[in-house]
Amino acid sequence: MTRTEKFMSNTIASAAYQMVVMIVGLITPRIMLVAYGSEINGLVSSITQFVSYFVIVEAGLSGAAVYSLYKPLADKDHDGISSIVTATRDFYYKSGFVFIGMLVLLAAVYPIFVKTDMLSPALIAILVFVLGFNKIIDFFLLAKYRAILTADQRSYIISIGSIISTVINLIIIVVLAKYGINIVLLKTVAILSVIFRSCYLYFYSMKKYSYVNLKAKPNVSALSKRWNAFYLQLLQIVQKGTPTILITFFSTLQNVSIYSIFNMVITGLSSLLDIFMSGLSASFGDILSRKDMKVLHKAYRDFEFSYYGLITIVYSVALILIMPFVRIYTSDIVDANYNQPIVGILFILNAYLYNIKTPQGMLVISAGHFKETQKQSTIQVLCIIIPGIILVPQIGIAGILIALIISNIYRDIDLLFYIPKKVTKLPVMETFLRIVRSVITMVITVIPAGFIFNMVMSGYIEWILYAIAVLIYSIVVWIAVSFVSDRKQLVSVLGRFKNMINAKFKRL
Repeated sequence: MTRTEKFMSNTIASAAYQMVVMIVGLITPRIMLVAYGSEINGLVSSITQFVSYFVIVEAGLSGAAVYSLYKPLADKDHDGISSIVTATRDFYYKSGFVFIGMLVLLAAVYPIFVKTDMLSPALIAILVFVLGFNKIIDFFLLAKYRAILTADQRSYIISIGSIISTVINLIIIVVLAKYGINIVLLKTVAILSVIFRSCYLYFYSMKKYSYVNLKAKPNVSALSKRWNAFYLQLLQIVQKGTPTILITFFSTLQNVSIYSIFNMVITGLSSLLDIFMSGLSASFGDILSRKDMKVLHKAYRDFEFSYYGLITIVYSVALILIMPFVRIYTSDIVDANYNQPIVGILFILNAYLYNIKTPQGMLVISAGHFKETQKQSTIQVLCIIIPGIILVPQIGIAGILIALIISNIYRDIDLLFYIPKKVTKLPVMETFLRIVRSVITMVITVIPAGFIFNMVMSGYIEWILYAIAVLIYSIVVWIAVSFVSDRKQLVSVLGRFKNMINAKFKRL
């Protein structure tokens, strides 16, 4: 398969997976709220975030492994691939044992600080292990193969396995929650979905990469960038985990549940955007490893233009429609106040600022510039933690969102100058003007349709009709602004898309 064909396969599979994730992500929290209430939903969300925090023990390893595999895969160096995979396996085994130790510690400590009348401390401790089980499988069985699949631009295989696993998980939750099964038992049975995905990926990888010799001498030096990549992954973990952790300790489980419902919407939007990102880091890594600057410039310009257009449309629609959706979704939930417009606005603003730096952040990974960005990543982490600790006790959920916004603004500015200087050698002004056009387009879109934000809609059908209308309006506004201000790039992107579609139809 060519690089473009792999990109198309990854994109289609990722699109299918993200659509499944988005749909399931809407259904599951609703089931949890109705069947178990806001307190249990908040408890599960809180523990899940703590467990995701512990993935810090592998921080940098995945990125370093994928980066180190680009060249041997391009050169078809089987011995080189084997030595890197073996080294990756050994590191993951060590990380896995540390992860288990951290789960034991959490299981012992968490019930002391977080109490609920719904579950005994012993059951809470068991729930910690159950929710961490899928990562244990990852460490000891799948991680080494996931790295080679990603580096080889075959992430569509991961997407297929994840689709089936997600559907199985949903079926288990729907059936068991209907009969009021204890939440700990429900999550235990749901592990079956994780086991299925693990078996699927394991047997595929064993067949596809049968040449990998797991007895080869580990090439530990190939993963030397692991600790340099640590800060980059640490940042991602902190951004995802810190809000729930701070709200858990400085607020209530009900507020954790409120945060999780709004975050569910953002996660769904992120899933849509991830469709566009699938496999791109590996594609750009391949281009950079070949040092083809002409191809890099054209590909990156097209990508940045397209991605900024996508987030402009997505977050314009989201800003207008997030509160009407949350009101419908939680209309019969009375044990917590989910109608919080300021929180909704801050969520969308933070998500938009986070995604502005996605094109540049992707190139940091593709180019392996982990060490070079350590200082900036550390500052961003501090921009989240310090204001968060100060603001959450004072203003709750809004406090952590403000902290996240501050950190993203800092990192947006930093990467705006770093990537053109160190990687692409393209003018900074190109990206800056695209960001300005994005903001202007959002303003033009949101102001005329903003009245919908405060509407109380009768149900999902009415909401969907409004969503379709706002989406069409947003697309028209973006195309019009792009045609006037960046016509050359618009034509280039449309031409690339047309060529990909034509090539696909010729093979059918």
